[in-house]
Amino acid sequence: MIRHQLPLQKITSDIITSKGVELYVYRTDLNHKDISGNKLYKLKYNLEEAKKQNPSALQTGKKTLLTFGGAFSNHIAATAAAGKEYGFNTIGIIRGDELEVLNPTLTFAKACGMQLHFVSRSLYQNKATLNTYVQEHFGVQNYYSIPEGGSNALGIIGCKEITKDIPIDFDFVCCPCGTGATITGIILSLKEHQQAIGFQVLKGENYIKNEVTKWLKEFDSSASNWEINEEFHFGGYAKLKPELLYFIQQFEKENAIPLDYIYTGKMMFGIFENIKQGKFKRGSRIIAIHTGGLQGNKGFEN
Repeated sequence: MIRHQLPLQKITSDIITSKGVELYVYRTDLNHKDISGNKLYKLKYNLEEAKKQNPSALQTGKKTLLTFGGAFSNHIAATAAAGKEYGFNTIGIIRGDELEVLNPTLTFAKACGMQLHFVSRSLYQNKATLNTYVQEHFGVQNYYSIPEGGSNALGIIGCKEITKDIPIDFDFVCCPCGTGATITGIILSLKEHQQAIGFQVLKGENYIKNEVTKWLKEFDSSASNWEINEEFHFGGYAKLKPELLYFIQQFEKENAIPLDYIYTGKMMFGIFENIKQGKFKRGSRIIAIHTGGLQGNKGFEN
């Protein structure tokens, strides 16, 4: 399911050279056309579990994946694509009022066969009430529920595999964070001399830090070789400022690597700022995980 031997692209710039560090981008965005990046790792074992729970239902076309997300959710798009490719029906519980015109992310999900069900933001935020609502509306169906962002224990186990095929040793590995599951899986995969840095893409002091701490406890891990940077969310989730847009455009022009506006663009901006500020000691080798999400760029800058 997951493509191995992914490209590892070295980034060169005057800033990087002057600070005496090495920076590489690990292109997990190229592991699948539609289920790309960390979403493929998060879904891998969830899809296997969904098949195990009722294989006969899958054969008759009645098995359903039910999941949650916002209007720009890469996870919603990826789950819809996975359902189409692997023979599942899909339902997406979407945060917010129904849009008169679907954005490209939801248009893609619907084209893959996903049934979109919009709920109010207040209902969506109360998880206990939302779960009751889902059971009342979809309880008669044979569905396998995947949480927002694919962020459950199986998703984290999948994300532990992200670093295993990186072909060089490294000191730091960076990834953008929306729920904390991907960075948790990465932390659990690291060697003693390696450190993980997560770049939080949404507002909320200590939000990702608390989520990662919770997950590490569930995996009986006392790892301390990680940190969450909260400085580069640019106003919150799916927020875009001119300096970020300019950086993304220049980065793609200079390196032929597209970045998405919600996740990887913010991470890469933060990495460059940290390099400028000398936060990585000379001789450090840094890996930036490209987590995909490029489908979300369509129409986003408008």
